[in-house]
Amino acid sequence: MTTLLIFTVVATLTAIICVVISRYFSLWLQAYLTGTRLSLLSLILMSLRKIDPAQIVRCRIMAVQAGLDAVSSDAMEAQYLAGGNVERVTSALIIANRAGIALNWDTAAAVDLAGRDVLEAVRLSVNPRVIMCPDPTAGGGDTVDGVAQDGIQLKVRVRVTVRTNLAELVGGATEATVIARVGQGIVSAIGLCPSYKDALADPMVITRNVLSRGLDSQTAFEIVSIDIADISVGDNIGANLLIDQAEADKRIARADAEKRRAMAVAREQEMVALTRENEATVVLAEAAIPAAVATAFRTGHLRGIRQQRKIAYAVSLR
Repeated sequence: MTTLLIFTVVATLTAIICVVISRYFSLWLQAYLTGTRLSLLSLILMSLRKIDPAQIVRCRIMAVQAGLDAVSSDAMEAQYLAGGNVERVTSALIIANRAGIALNWDTAAAVDLAGRDVLEAVRLSVNPRVIMCPDPTAGGGDTVDGVAQDGIQLKVRVRVTVRTNLAELVGGATEATVIARVGQGIVSAIGLCPSYKDALADPMVITRNVLSRGLDSQTAFEIVSIDIADISVGDNIGANLLIDQAEADKRIARADAEKRRAMAVAREQEMVALTRENEATVVLAEAAIPAAVATAFRTGHLRGIRQQRKIAYAVSLR
């Protein structure tokens, strides 16, 4: 009975060892042959922690072969447990190292955990991308319009070459912000031109002014260059404004003249009414004269009036 129990235990241990060897020995051997020091026990513990040992071994081998010995398997395991993409972070770190871009594991892991594609960001840093300003897919118009100091409108389309700013990738403004800032800079640069002819003669006047503003600060991108793709003359905004102002002044003058005419008509009607009132007063006064004369005769205030009338009549006959 004891012999049977011992045999059973030995058989069980042998089976477990065979399973372990069949599952982990090939990974351990692969790591060992490539210079990656990973113990067989660490591989077993990875499985117990719900970590895919094959992925960690593969990424660790990639890092060691690329000369990134400082990236430990513990850091990779932590990234895996945090829900990050260990393979893309490792690939991004290798590309950055080969391209001479300053990027460490902690920064790359933070970018990955923030939801950004760190591998695409590194590739964009190595191979800059060209974006159009304005963005034709945004539906805000095909050109950036600005007005020079002489009132002539210029319509501009710009190619902006950008690469990733890895230091500002987490928390930095996105591509839409860069496009908006470049558009604002173009409008301002055109407005500083004394004449639209200056911008047509040397479009670099616009790009130099825009580049000098540091529009890529606190964004996830670094502006490499700004190039004028197309520039054309638009409307004479200054003349249109003058025409609109003249039309407004004319309407104001008409309204003022109409106001004065209405006031004159009202004043005329007031004078007519006042004249009628005065005429009525005169008529009333004339009507009171006979009664006043009669009263004067009765009271004796009018004496010798007949003699005075005779004298006046005689004088008139001479």
